[in-house]
Amino acid sequence: MDNIIIIIFASLLLGGVASYIFVLLYKRSLKDKIDAIEEEKKAILEEARRESENIKKEAVISAKDTAYQLKTEAEKEIRERTKELNQIDKRLRQKEEQIDRRLDHIEKRENEINRREKELANKESQLVLKENKINQIILEQTKILEKISGITTEEAKNEILKRIEQEARFDAARLIKKIEDETREDAEKKAKEIISFAIQRYANEYVADATISGVSLPNDEMKGRIIGREGRNIRAFEAATGVDLVVDDTPELVTLSAHDPVRREVARIALERLIADGRIHPARIEEVVEKARKEVEATIREEGEKAIFELDISGIHPELVKTVGRLKYRFSYGQNVLEHSKEVAHFAGMMAGELGVDIKLAKRAGLLHDIGKAVDHEHEGSHQEIGANLAKKYHEKDKVINAILSHHGDVEFSCVESALVAAADALSAGRPGVRRESIANYLKRLEKLEELAMSFDGVEKCYAIQAGRELRLIVKPEETADELCALISKELAKKIEQEMTYPGQIKVTVIRESRFVEYAR
Repeated sequence: MDNIIIIIFASLLLGGVASYIFVLLYKRSLKDKIDAIEEEKKAILEEARRESENIKKEAVISAKDTAYQLKTEAEKEIRERTKELNQIDKRLRQKEEQIDRRLDHIEKRENEINRREKELANKESQLVLKENKINQIILEQTKILEKISGITTEEAKNEILKRIEQEARFDAARLIKKIEDETREDAEKKAKEIISFAIQRYANEYVADATISGVSLPNDEMKGRIIGREGRNIRAFEAATGVDLVVDDTPELVTLSAHDPVRREVARIALERLIADGRIHPARIEEVVEKARKEVEATIREEGEKAIFELDISGIHPELVKTVGRLKYRFSYGQNVLEHSKEVAHFAGMMAGELGVDIKLAKRAGLLHDIGKAVDHEHEGSHQEIGANLAKKYHEKDKVINAILSHHGDVEFSCVESALVAAADALSAGRPGVRRESIANYLKRLEKLEELAMSFDGVEKCYAIQAGRELRLIVKPEETADELCALISKELAKKIEQEMTYPGQIKVTVIRESRFVEYAR
């Protein structure tokens, strides 16, 4: 029993000693960890302090650089301002010297005028005395003449006035006739000078764009993607744009067809983007078409505002400005209508300046004269009537409306500016190079000209030159007399007028030549 107690006591003692040792080791381990954490904390704080000092140094350096740059710019600006002020001061001193010189000159002139006024006053008093004497002599002579002639002074005056009136009427009629003849000749000459001067001043480099109706494809496989399953893509595209999309056998090309040039432009942009993107399905088509429509509308507004700004015109209704911008996508005989309208405005303004009439009104009417072409596919009637109705709707002046209606001679001119717009329109449309046609139509026109020329008897050869603006015929001299050559040129010109449509005019020249050649051996 004692042994058991001893063993238990020894076990408890050993357990207590072991527990004490374990506690001591655990405390030492905790202390080591705490010391390690403290060391790491100090290291982190030291590193943070070093980084903050580096950032602070960099910030100070950056601030110094910025301050130096600002100081340099300020000194430069001060130097420039000082230079400007010196120049202004110099100009002011020069102006002051000029004013002083003018004041001296004015003072001298004033003294001279005062002297002359005194001299004139003396001469006037002398003339009054002389006039009184003359009047007295005339009165006495008049009484003597009345006694001799047997008529009174009043009757003599009436007789003289009657004769003078008759002579004056005759001279006036003759002078009026002469003035009318001279005025007619001078007016024609002056009109030609004004027109030629306006053309020379407005030397615009004209590029006639063509209406884009075809869209190129990277390959023929794209046609199937454009059509879509059972044609759903092409139907969605046509419904979204209002344009017919023609897919035929032409390799790597599809065609867009629509009367509205704006819709056609929207469709072209949208189709090119769909082809580039590659994702073609109804939802994507509607999204791209809407973006293209907004882009074209912005371009239309921008083009209209640009034209108004270029011509220095103000007060045009915003809707009319947008309509002017739509002309960018409208073509007539290959000529861009917006460029044509701006050119007409410039021509009309220049001629108005030469004649001394309202330049701004002439420019305004010139810009708006073809405004009806922007919407002529939406309304019935000629583009003049449509344009005049638009101008009335947006409260344009009566003179502008008359210029729109009369620029093709359908209505009488109500003012000079209307006549100038009509002349400017003819100049712009008739200038060489501004209107063009397709190669096929051009070649057909040349072939038709040569065919008409060769239909006359005695014509040996014919040549259409100067882009079809001149036709030269060479006749057989032994079969064709000189009188017949004149008849051929007249009849051919009439035949061309009746059977052909062409821009400008065509000159017909008939050449009859005899050559006799001998050789001396």
